[in-house]
Amino acid sequence: MSDTPKKKKPSRQKVYTLLIQVGRKDGDGLPAKATGAAMICYASGVDEAEAVRETVAILKQAELAPLDVTGYGTLEDRIEMGHDVPEEERELMARALAENSVVVAQMDPLFDEPKT
Repeated sequence: MSDTPKKKKPSRQKVYTLLIQVGRKDGDGLPAKATGAAMICYASGVDEAEAVRETVAILKQAELAPLDVTGYGTLEDRIEMGHDVPEEERELMARALAENSVVVAQMDPLFDEPKT
């Protein structure tokens, strides 16, 4: 046996930006008149499909009802698309990667437009 430390394989995890729309569900914690919510999440995964699956599973455990997920790719993908990614977002992405987790960066309740 050798006393040399084993080299750790580089992580294949990346962080993906996801826009998730959720509907209503009992116990979801949304305001009474809200019809749902839109969320921005940063989720780690070996690919975007895994990041989406993990995020949806976590949201369901949190009593939310995910309806639709739009992926915006990794930080590099977003920069290529011309997105301005502020340092605050980059820090949240780094946290998601370090913790191998999903970070909810923003959640905005949605309401029906008043009929005129």
